[in-house]
Amino acid sequence: MDSHHRDTLQKILGHAPAANIEWRQVLSLLEVTVGSETEVLQPPAGKDVDEQLLVDVRRLLTEAGITSG
Repeated sequence: MDSHHRDTLQKILGHAPAANIEWRQVLSLLEVTVGSETEVLQPPAGKDVDEQLLVDVRRLLTEAGITSG
């Protein structure tokens, strides 16, 4: 996982998630993440991830055992 992926992960899993997470950043992170669950994520209307999508991605990552630390 490179520094860009770590930064995106920190934005998603941080206590106060950043509001400016771009969809391309989420896709890039998930392309290198291997977990046991498959999730179909609908891209947001704009370039930034909305709150519900952020909740879904957080759940997916935490259930796969991925943490921000």
